[in-house]
Amino acid sequence: MAATPDYYKTLGVSRSATDEEIKKAYRKLARTNHPDAGGDEEKFKEINEAYEVLSDKKKRKLYDQYGTADEQRIPYGWGGGAGGAGASGFGGFGSWADILDSIRRGEGVAGAGGFNVDDIFGGGGFGGSGFGGQYQPQPQKGRDMNVTLNVSFDEAFNGCVKKVSVRNPQGDVETLDVKVPAGAVDGGRVRFRGKGAAGANGGPAGDLLVTTKISEHPLYSRHGADVLMTVPITVSEAALGAKIVIPAPDGTKIRVSVPAGSQDGTELKISGKGAPNVKGSGSGALRITFHVEIPKHMTEQQEQAMIDFQAACEHAGQNVREHLGV
Repeated sequence: MAATPDYYKTLGVSRSATDEEIKKAYRKLARTNHPDAGGDEEKFKEINEAYEVLSDKKKRKLYDQYGTADEQRIPYGWGGGAGGAGASGFGGFGSWADILDSIRRGEGVAGAGGFNVDDIFGGGGFGGSGFGGQYQPQPQKGRDMNVTLNVSFDEAFNGCVKKVSVRNPQGDVETLDVKVPAGAVDGGRVRFRGKGAAGANGGPAGDLLVTTKISEHPLYSRHGADVLMTVPITVSEAALGAKIVIPAPDGTKIRVSVPAGSQDGTELKISGKGAPNVKGSGSGALRITFHVEIPKHMTEQQEQAMIDFQAACEHAGQNVREHLGV
């Protein structure tokens, strides 16, 4: 049976670390070691396994006491409650290591404070396979495996089926169809049960987790089911208002109104034109941010128009910096 790793060393904390210190250490390590950030996948799994144990009060107590949080790996008679020997109460022996050391020296432990090693393993001593043939390794479920699936913005928006090839628990390469639902989000997961790493001692295989990674789009970005879009407008359109036509992410073209007096960064929400809601019904919204585009080069006619406009502002007594007091 493989030895349990030192979870405290994995997270880089002391054995007396508080829950908050453990959580802080985990978050820092998870960010830097996540496979999507270029980290090592095996290291990331070790970090998650360590946090899963140390963040759970019951599991941490078992781990601190027995060196494992898996109750099935704790032999019968190791309990610390009524009738149990406890971590350091084996009839005067300091620990389980003391007992094994005593056996190796040939001293035996029968009758030591009423404790007999046969009580643990059901008799038969330590001969043969395992402990006298009485103790059998417990089945262990295989580790979950992680695969990142790259999809385009349109594939995530409309949904698609993509193929991914993985090595199954039998060691063969298997091609799976991954159904990406319409409205899939960046970081969403699809689980294939029993397609992960092989189990140990007859245990079941782990699962395969396929995580979607949505590539960038030149016009749109996503926030959940909402689609975000920046639309440039001219100075005159911002000042006077206008009707403009823009492409929607569903492939249609829609006419939207630019309110007169729009400022750079003015937002407009169009309900129902976002991505399908993958966890519910309907669709999100298309959220437009207007960006006032200032011309870098102007014709003489444009320049004169701007001069006339500036003069008209001064004649009307408009001063956009009046609040500055200068």
